[in-house]
Amino acid sequence: MKNSLFDYDIDYEILEGFDNDMLYQHDIIPLYKEQLFVIVATSKEENDIDKLVDIFNQPIKLIYVEHQELQFEWKNLELKKKLYTFAKKAINYNMQSNNSYILEFIDEVLFFSIKNNVSDIHFECFENSVVLRCRIDGVLNQFFRFNIVLYQVISSTIKYLGNLDLAQKRIPLNSRVTRVVEGINYDIRISTMPTIHGESIVLRILDNGNIDKNLQDIGFEQETLKAIESILTLTQGLVLVTGPTGSGKTTTLYSMLNKVNTKEKKIITIEDPVEYKLDGVVQVNLNPDMDLDYPTVLKNVLRQDPDILLIGEIRDVESLRIAIQASLTGHLVIATLHTNNAIETITRLLDLNAPSYLIAATLKMVISQRLLRLLCENCKEEDVDFTYKSVGCKECNFTGYKNRQVVSEVLKINNEIARLISEYKDVSRIEDYLDTKNFYSLSTNGKKLVDAGKTSYSEFYSKL
Repeated sequence: MKNSLFDYDIDYEILEGFDNDMLYQHDIIPLYKEQLFVIVATSKEENDIDKLVDIFNQPIKLIYVEHQELQFEWKNLELKKKLYTFAKKAINYNMQSNNSYILEFIDEVLFFSIKNNVSDIHFECFENSVVLRCRIDGVLNQFFRFNIVLYQVISSTIKYLGNLDLAQKRIPLNSRVTRVVEGINYDIRISTMPTIHGESIVLRILDNGNIDKNLQDIGFEQETLKAIESILTLTQGLVLVTGPTGSGKTTTLYSMLNKVNTKEKKIITIEDPVEYKLDGVVQVNLNPDMDLDYPTVLKNVLRQDPDILLIGEIRDVESLRIAIQASLTGHLVIATLHTNNAIETITRLLDLNAPSYLIAATLKMVISQRLLRLLCENCKEEDVDFTYKSVGCKECNFTGYKNRQVVSEVLKINNEIARLISEYKDVSRIEDYLDTKNFYSLSTNGKKLVDAGKTSYSEFYSKL
């Protein structure tokens, strides 16, 4: 049974003096020294130990790992050596909050993350180590692992940057900070959470490019795009964007607002939290600690005379009641809801005690979506049934995937569907009707991407 390279704290100092090409040629990564031995990772069980002993000029012990893990380590080796140096110097610098070495450590991580389209940076504290993981295209990848002593200086510095209480470790904390990386300002959301071994700290890099996206840039099919654009011309009604966390709902919402944002319309958003600032849009940032929660804001927002109201998430009976009330009284309401598909959304609305006749009268469209990872064009290979599979290369960080594309289903509520909702008995009646209209479901549209060679069956099944 093979070990995982990610379970070891690598001493990058022992890598100094070793050429990266040599490491690649011999399929090895030296990990650390243990008494008289150097512990070396390899993926080849037939690796020549005598030759490796000559290279290191001392006894070695081999551990066996997956080749893909070695490839990932080789690709980012120089950066990890630099991070290791900064980390050690930071710890020796009396753990001060203005520690320049840890600031360099954090900026190097940020630069790497921005360059590689990382959305979230996770610093996770365990019993003996701090683990740095990065979410790329929706998937977490472990990037760096260091001794637990690094935790305190990372925690203190990030809290210092976010103007948070450095001594507070027993409750969750949230903040926001702007960092300049390579001359560009990036907004970063900070979240800390107490754990049994310390804290989990997550930095979300807010990609301001998402707020400027047009609907045409998201990746909707042409017919879907036309349907969404037509519904946005309405002056009243309820439009829902649904899907799990990380399915691109916020980008879709903001793109819809960009479409309708004119000087003749007053748009108000209610968000928790506001992630991106929009010109010409009144944005309300919820703050339950100050009694500025969904019920309070929603009860008063209609007095602000909005034309369009965006609700970050319909969470409960009260928020749904006010959303329906607003859409009945001459407002276009756009909101999100956590459901798996368009049909399930109707069931969820009924579960929230909304009368079926009011849903039928107000609901105009449900957009349900996912983000599927696209196969790396540099390394994908043909699989069975003329489809393609992921392989992994330097271009895609050896994951086999690079970038993502939206897959959606759009349920436009016509007169017949509204009648079926108002007479609602079970979901099968609506499904039977949609079958007669060749409704393109999430599954159908996902398979199109597989058949076109853009993604794999394994990715399709994992998301849909």
